[in-house]
Amino acid sequence: MSPIGNNESGASDRTNAVSRRHVLQLFGIAGAGVAGVGSLTACSPSSPTNEEGGGGSGGNKEFHGAYPYQLPPKGHFNLGAGVLDGIQQQSPYLDLIYPSAGMYYWADKKWEYMMAESSSLDEAANTYTLKLRSGLTWSDGSPVTSKDVVSTFNLRWLMRQQDWTFLSDVKAQDDTTVQFTIGTPSTVLERYILRAPILPSAVYGEYATKAEAIRKAKGSLDSGPGKTLNADFQKFRPENPIVSGPFNYDPKSMTNSQMTLVKNDKGLFADKIGFAKVVLFNGETSDITPVVMNKDVDYATHGFAVASEKTFQSNGFRILRPPVYSGPSLVFNYTTRPEFADARVRQAIAYVLDRNENGTVALGDSGKPCKFMAGFSDILVPDWISDADQKKLQAYEKDLDKATQLLTAAGWKKSGDKWTTPQGKPATYDIKFPTEFADWNPAATNAADQLNKFGFNIVKRGITFTQLNPDVLAGKFDIAIQGWGASNHPHPYFAFVQDLYTFNYVTAANQGGKGMNFPLKQTTSAGPIDLQAVVDKSAQGLNLDEQKKNITDAAMAFNELLPIVPLWERYGNNPALEGNRVAKFPADDDPILKNAPYADNFVIMGMYSGKIAPA
Repeated sequence: MSPIGNNESGASDRTNAVSRRHVLQLFGIAGAGVAGVGSLTACSPSSPTNEEGGGGSGGNKEFHGAYPYQLPPKGHFNLGAGVLDGIQQQSPYLDLIYPSAGMYYWADKKWEYMMAESSSLDEAANTYTLKLRSGLTWSDGSPVTSKDVVSTFNLRWLMRQQDWTFLSDVKAQDDTTVQFTIGTPSTVLERYILRAPILPSAVYGEYATKAEAIRKAKGSLDSGPGKTLNADFQKFRPENPIVSGPFNYDPKSMTNSQMTLVKNDKGLFADKIGFAKVVLFNGETSDITPVVMNKDVDYATHGFAVASEKTFQSNGFRILRPPVYSGPSLVFNYTTRPEFADARVRQAIAYVLDRNENGTVALGDSGKPCKFMAGFSDILVPDWISDADQKKLQAYEKDLDKATQLLTAAGWKKSGDKWTTPQGKPATYDIKFPTEFADWNPAATNAADQLNKFGFNIVKRGITFTQLNPDVLAGKFDIAIQGWGASNHPHPYFAFVQDLYTFNYVTAANQGGKGMNFPLKQTTSAGPIDLQAVVDKSAQGLNLDEQKKNITDAAMAFNELLPIVPLWERYGNNPALEGNRVAKFPADDDPILKNAPYADNFVIMGMYSGKIAPA
């Protein structure tokens, strides 16, 4: 029996899990476990660690991937949610090291249990119960228990994670049963619970216990012991990771160019995975491109240059194009550049930009201009916004006359061929972007060139990608390229969290900054709106029509206010090499390719099921 290929018993345990099923499965938030896991973002290149080079010889079966990381002490093994600089914290490969309770099929709108064997929602009692599989162990041989789950979620409270917008408590009922008490019912809470990497209480327990005490005493994270503990936890640096997944880090073998994940025979479904090692090459796109060219990588999720993509294809790679459900955007600093606070200025910028050109220059066929400018993926808009309301969304197609009218109405003036602000200052701004991102770099460069041609003076500031987020969170920027939308969760709520919270004062407080500092209480043509209240409500309750109303309100406000300006929506251009170390990847028409590559990655799910296997 497949370890994750038969969850029918788990499904039957969920008979109390919502009269919700007919509602939730309609829009992809929750579902029962299903049979089978699918059919399925360094340095110079270096040779693989195995002497043979191939995956199939000598029993040394390797999978070669790529994802950026930083060596210790900058990169570290504190993988608590929200902690900066954790080793590959946002990497899809983390699912092989610290698995979560489940993974999700985006097309089928169904869950596959991983660390969990079942879950259930009791609407009447406002509780969600998670049952762990029996017999799970950490790599040190100790059992995985409900205490680890409770610790994980107390740490998530400590780090201001959005799950606690909806939760009021979490406790262990027995060694394998965890009960979550719901403060505000929400269809997205299941996603937070099932996709949180479960961390070992043996490593993190001291912080989790203190966090729980502060939480239950209704303490603040903005002052006193809560603030101190938050700061202390972000400095915590555990060594020698204890993991529950089928692979573990090998810190001694880590170099600037690659790391090796070694098999953890005690890990989840380790006996079902055909690979003995996972070799991960380090770096962003410019570093990884030659490694792929050399066929040292089997699969990569970087945003590769158009010319590189064509060369990959001529060298025998398939190019997989899963939707990413997000893309790059222009983010503004409303503290140091108050002239951006006038929505007409941001609308004008949107009208200046030819976003089709920008996407094509940056990513070829995989950079598609946004049609709706709704703040979340065009793919998902028809599921949530009526046809009539979709027609009200402004597409902001390039129109320099409209841009001129809007800036003039906002008090800007043209001095010669250059714009000046209402304060009479030249419209001169830096734009920060990650030098190493082969898609965001040209997107920023092209956007700057288009704005300069129109009369702005945009100075391009390429910086290393590891510095961009800290600078934006600290407010050290004028304009920056950052992500819009959500490639890690299917519900629009998560996209709005990314758009409005992640680089805003809402969560920048974790690092002591205000980020872009865009006020979430605004006034639109429809009247006053509290964007934080509307976004939070968009995920609350189990009433689909009520959620659609709030999502529509948030989308309409986003479309008019443009607190950030999306440039285009990204599709993957993932090179996949078959027949060398990996037998095959999913077919282009396989529904699992609707999974976002940075969330429930189809390659990781395929490895767990054995459908992505050594050649």
